[in-house]
Formats: sequence, structure tokens, C-alpha cells
Amino acid sequence: MKYFLFPIVVITFFSCGTQQKARLYSDIGQEGVPEPLITQSLFNDKSATISEDNIQRILDGNYKMPQRLRVAIVRLADPKRNLYWNDEEYIKNEQSNIEILSTQLKRSPRVSTVAVVPELMISKPLSITNLREAGVRMQADVIVIFSSLTDIYSKYKLFTKADIKAFATTQALVLDTRTSLVPFTYVSTKDFLSQKTSNELNFLEARKRIQNEAVKLTMEDIGTKVVEYFK
Repeated sequence: MKYFLFPIVVITFFSCGTQQKARLYSDIGQEGVPEPLITQSLFNDKSATISEDNIQRILDGNYKMPQRLRVAIVRLADPKRNLYWNDEEYIKNEQSNIEILSTQLKRSPRVSTVAVVPELMISKPLSITNLREAGVRMQADVIVIFSSLTDIYSKYKLFTKADIKAFATTQALVLDTRTSLVPFTYVSTKDFLSQKTSNELNFLEARKRIQNEAVKLTMEDIGTKVVEYFK
């Protein structure tokens, strides 16, 4: 029995080894031919809003922006807006920031008109589809969408005025109205350092001013980058 057992063990060992080697090279396929490439999703996503065929067409296609651009601007509301709803200075600053971006965009030779999308035209809940429909109603070729967040850092000094440093981050994207594609995105982060002035009654007034100065810097940067992209 011992003499017959050894060949069986050897055969079993090499058999396992052959199976293991085949498993390691299974991605090559039979006769060294590569397996077919996966070019689309194999997951059944029932909540998908774009069909698999259209996904392939978008990824394989080319995008070309119209030569003449009618631009619409959308300012996404600050989550903290309710705190300043009745603040006249806050509303003026918001308008000023939009005007900074509008002025920058008008410098592009390709831009024919720039208009701001009123909030009442944007349906809730907020989505790319709703933003696109608002742009269509205004006959805009592209929509420049942006949102800003700010934070403050103060460094108190014992015998002198405290330094107030504000950070602002503005996210922006260009949405093509015809295709719903987003060919350009950009995030700008800037800071602004200052102190409370004699004209400001309290620290809160100084804080708001300095925060808005930081936002203005990001708006100028965003406008410059979008105009460069339009070239």
C-alpha cells in the first residue's frame, strides 16, 4: 500500500499546482490572448439618470463651446444666510461680489451678455437639472455657478489691536446649458488680514468687513480663471 500511495500524492500535488498556475494567468485568456476590456458599468444601477449608452457617448465624445456666449450667473446661497437676512451690509456685499464676477466675465471677447439668475427661478430641491432649466429659460449658453464659505481667525494682542484674519473659499463651475456637461471647475482660497477700524462700532462689524474682503479676492480670482478658460 505504501508503494502505491506515493504516485497518487505526486499526481495530486502537480494537479493542484497546475490549477493554481492557471488561476494566476486567467486574466491573459486562452492561448495568450488578452481578455476583452471592460468599457462600461456591469452594475445594475436602477437609480442612474444617464443610460449606459449615453455614458459611453459622453466619455468618448468631444466638447466644443459656442463661439459667442450668453452667460448666466448663479450664486448658491450661504447656509448662514438666514442669520444676516435683514443685514443691509450683507446684501450689499453679496451684490458687490456678483458685480465683481460679472465685470470680469464681460472682459472676455467671447461673452456677449451676462445676466444673474434670480433665486425664484431656481426650483427646489437644488439640482443640476433645475439649474440647467433656469439657464434655458434665460437663453444662456453657459451658467457660471459659485458658492463661497468664510471663516475667521483672530490673534489677540495685550497692548495693541487684535489682528483679524479671514479665510474664504469659493467653488465655481461652468455648466453648458445644451449638453449639461461641466467642462470647467475651480476652487479659489484666499485670506485677508486687517484690524478693527475707528469707524467700526464693534468686533462683529470688523469681522464682516474682513470676511467680505477675502471673498472679493476669490471672486476676482474665479473671474480671471473662467475668462482664461473661455479663451
